[in-house]
Amino acid sequence: MSRRRSDPLRPLTDTERAELLHLSRSRSAPAGQVARARALLAVADGHSYGAAAQLVGRHQGDTIARWVSCFNREGPAGVVPHHGGGPRVRYGDDQRQRILAEFARTPDRERDGTATWSLATLRTALCHADDGLPGVSTFTLWRTLRDAGLSWQKDRTWCVTGVAVRRRKKDGVVSVTDPDADAKKA
Repeated sequence: MSRRRSDPLRPLTDTERAELLHLSRSRSAPAGQVARARALLAVADGHSYGAAAQLVGRHQGDTIARWVSCFNREGPAGVVPHHGGGPRVRYGDDQRQRILAEFARTPDRERDGTATWSLATLRTALCHADDGLPGVSTFTLWRTLRDAGLSWQKDRTWCVTGVAVRRRKKDGVVSVTDPDADAKKA
């Protein structure tokens, strides 16, 4: 005889049942979500947790009990698996938005020490900002920019080729132009 269920599945609404049925028949959704939907529908139809576990290829009904509990709390959004262990997520959505906002800002020559962003100068600006990210790595910056659909070579802010701003002792700040810049580019 099975033990008493501490958190039984709540009655499904018609829209929830339709969503779970659609997801359980999907061939393009992630397999974990399809298995959760099939197991929840089996439990809703009166099967035990053990029978639902066997139906989706699991060994124990405890997994199904966790899925049911998650579904009771979150509704259809509970079908999507959460972080599965390992190191905690260090940079969430707020931190990624902060990185993208800093990248979108035009660098200030005086404050940032550069006219164009490189991964290293972007990292330095984020580390020294008041609301910045003190431990961010250049790999995290690169991955965040790539995930946002930005290509570093295409979206980088470039300086004018052949023109450089130099600081001279006698004249102060001067603009130096390379007359052979066009020939060197080709």
